[in-house]
Amino acid sequence: MSGEDEEPEQLALIRDTVRKAAAPRAKPRTWRGAELAPELPVARVVVDKGVLHLDRYFDYAVPRDLDEQARPGVRVRVRFGAGRHHVRGGRREGGGLVDGFLVERVARSDYAGPLAALAQVVSPEPVLDDGLLGLARAVADRYAGSLADVLQLAIPPRSARAESRASPPPPGPPPAPEPGPWADYPQGPAFLGALASGAAPRAVWTALPGPQWAEAVARAVAATLAGGRGALVVVPDGRTLSRVDAALTALLGPGHHAALAAEAGPERRYAQWLAVRRGSVRAVVGTRAAMFAPVRDLGLVAVWDDGDTSHSDPRSPMPHTREVLLLRAAHQGCAFLLGDVGCTVEAAQLVESGWAGPLVPGRERVRALAPLVRTVGDTDLARDEAARAARLPSIAWQAAREGLRHGPVLVQVPRRGYVPRLACERCREPARCRHCAGPLQAPDAARLRCAWCGRDELAWHCLECGSVRLRAQVVGARRTAEELGRVFPSVPVRTSGREQVLDTVPGEPALVVSTPGAEPVAEGGYAAALLLDGWALLNRPDLRAGEEALRAWLGAAALVRSQAAGGTVVLVAEATLRPAQALVRWDPVGHAVRELSERAQLGLPPVSRMAAVSGPAGAVGPFLDAAELPPEAEVLGPVPAVRGERPGPQGGPEERALIRVPTGGGAALAAALKAAQAARMARGGRADAEAVRVRVDPPDIG
Repeated sequence: MSGEDEEPEQLALIRDTVRKAAAPRAKPRTWRGAELAPELPVARVVVDKGVLHLDRYFDYAVPRDLDEQARPGVRVRVRFGAGRHHVRGGRREGGGLVDGFLVERVARSDYAGPLAALAQVVSPEPVLDDGLLGLARAVADRYAGSLADVLQLAIPPRSARAESRASPPPPGPPPAPEPGPWADYPQGPAFLGALASGAAPRAVWTALPGPQWAEAVARAVAATLAGGRGALVVVPDGRTLSRVDAALTALLGPGHHAALAAEAGPERRYAQWLAVRRGSVRAVVGTRAAMFAPVRDLGLVAVWDDGDTSHSDPRSPMPHTREVLLLRAAHQGCAFLLGDVGCTVEAAQLVESGWAGPLVPGRERVRALAPLVRTVGDTDLARDEAARAARLPSIAWQAAREGLRHGPVLVQVPRRGYVPRLACERCREPARCRHCAGPLQAPDAARLRCAWCGRDELAWHCLECGSVRLRAQVVGARRTAEELGRVFPSVPVRTSGREQVLDTVPGEPALVVSTPGAEPVAEGGYAAALLLDGWALLNRPDLRAGEEALRAWLGAAALVRSQAAGGTVVLVAEATLRPAQALVRWDPVGHAVRELSERAQLGLPPVSRMAAVSGPAGAVGPFLDAAELPPEAEVLGPVPAVRGERPGPQGGPEERALIRVPTGGGAALAAALKAAQAARMARGGRADAEAVRVRVDPPDIG
């Protein structure tokens, strides 16, 4: 210390730090007594509340100082919930600050009382136009949801840094592409030509096996750009996005398209979204959230693999990519393309109704590119001692041994993890708990435990045949990899599943054990594929079990080399079952058409529209009694929810009811359920309303 009057060093440091600290952000003004905008002094705002009884526009006064910034489409902050008694100087004050979007400016309000003023214009960047607003409203109405919830899905969070950067000028249109892979489809070149000429064809495309589908998608996008219009492609996951992204870059070069995915990070994703919104980029490929991408002069919407569950958004109001893109195609008059190696029942219905045309390859080309498919049924397994003692039936073991001489072999198992469900080794009866009849599991090799009640089973025996020996009904990927490693000790074993999903594998000999949907692409294709425990996919208590099983099998088999190149697929499932026959014949369209015919006879979706209402026991019935359902609505239930399903937000026993209406009654059903939920929310608050959950077009109806 140099002197008594000199302040201590620590105190000086603190004062210096305080001086340099950023000033706190000023709170938005109340605009008390402020002059209003001279023209169109009322702003209509959709507030980000997401509650159904507030699903409408709210009017706010526009202060003169915000007149230039408060343009339609910008983000704003407003005070909400003050009540009509908090009025000062002719302006309503108080309430909490909430975000919103300014929809339009009008000369006068329909509300007779005093208006609160806009608190703040968050950014002068318009992010909501009439097209996106109309689409969001249509989606909200279809799924009995709120406009605010849909806008949360459609517009990414703001990044000020991304907004401050200018977007590059748009590139010129590319030349019309050659047909390329589309030449393998009789109607393919004509479809490509229609896109390039500015027409709006609608097609359901059944793609050939192999990796050429990504190039075909890229050429459809290029043809649309060549016609001076924009294109949007939505895929189920990041791995698929990478393939289409690479195909577009190879065909068009950099700068012609944007890839929208959550993995890009919020700032980069928002910058790409802004480039699309500003018209700097006319082509977009992305995962589920990209279905709302604001592409200018939209000429084509395309969805790949619409049967993948990733296309169904888990956030309210839980829209499906396919249905949103169908709405965009209808509202904006653009072309529509639904593509997959398989074919969903919804896709078959689009063709049968005449709304879309089929884009299918010739049978000769299918036979030339598809692998040989062999099946192993129950009769074969009963005669095969090796199948009862080991993981692989003899036919599958021989196919794997032969395939490993020429390249990698894919092994698909229908479940993840290391805790299998168990069954009697002799009669295959599922092993169940003596106390609650729940399924038994083996957490380790020394004990059995019930998956429902958690009790240990110390002395299990089969109630059907008396056997005391167990075998896993469905063995997880890790255990399968261990067993195969013992059978083929000199061959590397790789796994792809929940913990680690591989994108590609080299073309050298190896065993690749994967769960459905996680199969990596092999360089040069797989020499063989083993589809194990096929019955486990088929026996699920779900209307879509057969369709989902065939989709999983086709997805794996499409990665295998052609029969001419020695590619072989062994399916462990009964050959007489319809999905197995469809795989052997490589006929996904025929399977979907027959499924559609049967569902039409039974009045099941997609021939009818359906909604699910679930909630605590005793709450679903009164909710449905209060709802003014359409006269043609048929209520199924409520019944107790299936044991083992995810519990509701309140815990305790759950129940569910299904409501079915004929084709054309979906809008009335959604409106009735939305009104009932809004009334319940207005009476008891959001927490009470969320105890009863409504889902339109549920993917799983049992």
